[in-house]
Amino acid sequence: MGKKLTQDQIDQYKDKGYVSPVDAFTREQATAYLAELETFEASQGRQLTKGFNFKPHLLFPWVDGIARSPAVLDAVEDLLGPDILLFHLSVWPKNARDSAFINWHQDATYFGLSPSTQLTVWVALSDAPVAAGCMEVVPGSHKLGQLHHGQNHTDNILLSKGQTVDIPFDKSHTEFMPVRAGQMSLHDTFLIHASGPNTTDHRRVGLGFSFIPASSRCTSKTRLTASLVRGKDHGNFDLETPPRVANGEAERALHAEAVRRFRASNDEQATAY
Repeated sequence: MGKKLTQDQIDQYKDKGYVSPVDAFTREQATAYLAELETFEASQGRQLTKGFNFKPHLLFPWVDGIARSPAVLDAVEDLLGPDILLFHLSVWPKNARDSAFINWHQDATYFGLSPSTQLTVWVALSDAPVAAGCMEVVPGSHKLGQLHHGQNHTDNILLSKGQTVDIPFDKSHTEFMPVRAGQMSLHDTFLIHASGPNTTDHRRVGLGFSFIPASSRCTSKTRLTASLVRGKDHGNFDLETPPRVANGEAERALHAEAVRRFRASNDEQATAY
């Protein structure tokens, strides 16, 4: 029995590569978070989507608060141990009746982590049923390790580089991970997953938190930043400063530098796959 996850959930994560759904916040909390996000989007005249969706925890205290919440980190500690870094974070919105989708891929592909251990916590700010394009996974595919990916730059693919598994794999048996607002899912870095378009009349929005053990290193020549969210730092990343105010000048400067380094590392790692 873990701090948050049951032994059955921990065993499922090891066997299938994911566990879902897990309660994290109330619907009311999730709705308030979504309102914060959409208020900022309205002020900027653009949505936090492809090309504009990286590392919002460096800009907004409310996002940083989710990343440091025991409701999230207790589950992460059950799977990664007590020393935890937030390596990356992306906003994943799909507008109502939108054709945008995410193709079959593995999160590990452009991260360059050694060891590769990383898990993604997907926190739903609005309901994400199957019809809204929730995640679809290939259970147990994390045991295949890193697969080769190509790039597909079609406009309605939400991944920044359109990364797509480009070798054959068995997807004859898949499972969906629907989550309600305030719930989360957790999946392994090598789990093959995708998500379809949103065919509902409501916007589907989630935050994808990428957590790693603090002992992890990145093999890129570019030294990356990360946020220490629990336990002790191991000195392998430049630590990010939590935001004091929403979208302040210092916060924007730190965010820009962190995103610049992350993109540079992604470009470097892309050559391997």
